[in-house]
Amino acid sequence: MHRDTPRVVIVGAGIAGITMAVNLRNKLHHDNFVIYEKAGSIGGTWRENTYPGCGSDIPGHWYCLSTEPNPYWENYYITQPEIRAYWEGIHRKYDLASRTVFNTRVKLVEWDEETGVHNLTLEDVTSGQITQTQAEAVIQAVGFFTTPMYPEIPGLDKFTGPLWHSSQWRHDVDLKGMSVGVIGNGCSATQFLPVIAAEPTTQVINFCRTPQWIAMRLNYHYPEWAKWAFAHVPFLLYAYRSFTMITGDLLWNIFLANSPISTVFKKILTSYMRRTAPAKYHDNLIPTYPPGCKRLILDSDYLAALHKPNVDLNWTGIQEIVEDGIVLKTGDKVPLDAIILGTGFSLTERDVVFRGIGGHTLKHYFESEGGYYGTAFPGFPNLFTIVGPNSASAHASLIFIIETQVSYILKLMKPIIDDKAKSLEVSQKATTYYNTWIQKRMANTIFFSCFSYYRGDNRTGAKNVATFPGMVSLYWWIMRKPRWDDFKVVGGEQWFYQRRKVALMNYALVGLVVPIVGYNFSILWKLVLGLKERLLSG
Repeated sequence: MHRDTPRVVIVGAGIAGITMAVNLRNKLHHDNFVIYEKAGSIGGTWRENTYPGCGSDIPGHWYCLSTEPNPYWENYYITQPEIRAYWEGIHRKYDLASRTVFNTRVKLVEWDEETGVHNLTLEDVTSGQITQTQAEAVIQAVGFFTTPMYPEIPGLDKFTGPLWHSSQWRHDVDLKGMSVGVIGNGCSATQFLPVIAAEPTTQVINFCRTPQWIAMRLNYHYPEWAKWAFAHVPFLLYAYRSFTMITGDLLWNIFLANSPISTVFKKILTSYMRRTAPAKYHDNLIPTYPPGCKRLILDSDYLAALHKPNVDLNWTGIQEIVEDGIVLKTGDKVPLDAIILGTGFSLTERDVVFRGIGGHTLKHYFESEGGYYGTAFPGFPNLFTIVGPNSASAHASLIFIIETQVSYILKLMKPIIDDKAKSLEVSQKATTYYNTWIQKRMANTIFFSCFSYYRGDNRTGAKNVATFPGMVSLYWWIMRKPRWDDFKVVGGEQWFYQRRKVALMNYALVGLVVPIVGYNFSILWKLVLGLKERLLSG
């Protein structure tokens, strides 16, 4: 492999890809990498989703890099334009434009056992030209919320008016005076519906299938003195971010089955929803499954918008979509001028094919078996994923997860970058053991109490493929250093032997120091007792 060929390829220039690139430069001091991005700009999820009201449901000071805090966030919860601008700033600061190839789709990543490198097939999305390249290591950094999920409703292609998914917002369509059907009531729909309903001439009919738990969103504006203090008072922003993280991570307890905290939380949410939503919708609006089974929604004035005369909820069920509207299961037709799909994303679908040893593809691990720490997979040497199976969080910052995984991947990649090893591959035994542990912990949670995208929207098997069953601090703890015995090292046997030798010497040193310290402590304790007896007798 020629040294002028990038040794590391990062697939995707979203949050995960940028974080990986920044840390490759800062921590490994490695600059021989390239980021391939299928779009014409960076941002991933926060580039694709530009619908009105789009924003994060995680506090802004926890939804940024720990190494690049932003003291100047305007509000507790930050918006899509702010988030995208932040990551564009990071991309510029570290001059990643020189390492980013836009409008280039990675179609295939295939491991070559003979040469020990990945062969990549690339497509120029503007010209359609296909090219080939190679890399020693590949980082799969394509995010969760990039592949729209379309509902399986007959006639979806028959509608003659404008119809689009929320992640592909039609900013050219003026909804004034229109009758608009919104299909779905998840996070995206509950954010954009209040915004489009603010125009009184827009009639909004929200077609819902399943009720969602909706919590109060306590947003507030940071005064100028607070932003100044965050920027200038030493350690203040760090302390505030840490407090936000600790209190946020404690929310994990609501996901435990039969938890008293979950019971109390359910009562709080029920009270809020009854207080805020119109009484006529209470029976349909409030779920029976435990809070957190589906992603918890923070209320962006969605419940208040239901009081508006131009907003209506419909729980009848959709039979089909026709040229000029939606036909319900009762046979009634609802005439519509536009339809917006707020139906979320597919967490298991990726438009990149990864092929490992023996021709096996990565899709199997994403859909069913799971990976090793959501980062490595048997049969896929030198391939690492960010936000892989069972690594996301239902309650905490995805940025924290990404930083944890990036730090772990760098430790695995270091011997490869330093030419101390040719390849690393996690064993099947270690992967099976880890996933058995994951599913055992998952059995004690509420995630199997309903259908959700956490399960890949899988209605035939109860398996959560998305979230880590625990606090993110636990995830950080188990990933703080690699278990090298779980990996097969090729071309680095001497390096691996030296690591084991050092580890054994450290264990031996500890074994030697402990008895010496214990012996000295016992002598000191005897002296203390003797001195005590003399003082008492004297």
